[in-house]
Amino acid sequence: MTDDGLVDLVAAARAALTHAYAPYSGFRVGAAVRGASGAVYAGCNVENASYPVSMCAERGAIAAAIVAGETVLEAVAVVTAQGDPCAPCGMCRQALSEFGPDMEVLLAADDGRVVRSRLAALLPDAFGPAMLAQPQGRPNGGGR
Repeated sequence: MTDDGLVDLVAAARAALTHAYAPYSGFRVGAAVRGASGAVYAGCNVENASYPVSMCAERGAIAAAIVAGETVLEAVAVVTAQGDPCAPCGMCRQALSEFGPDMEVLLAADDGRVVRSRLAALLPDAFGPAMLAQPQGRPNGGGR
């Protein structure tokens, strides 16, 4: 991916950040993913008074990509509104790995700093589809 493409991805995440709904934690996040088609899909965190119901920005961006028919993601940008660049939570790392196990990861802070990484470095030995393969003759992996 070109540097211009990476800048555009961070810009899309930064734009999504402006719509973050974080009245409880105040920790606003925007994310954007780039699909194999080159299209960019954005999401922001959406908190809920019942905390487990909250949605992370990264998973919102993934959902937007899937709705558009993208199933292969090449990169993700995550922008936070304060502090240092912040990596995705474990749940989001796992969700991202479903669609691009070694995608490029851009972590940006509000002051413009950007850290580049790879998802495989942030989530080594990720659980993946191959681990769901069933042994022959044992439906659902059970029985003797």
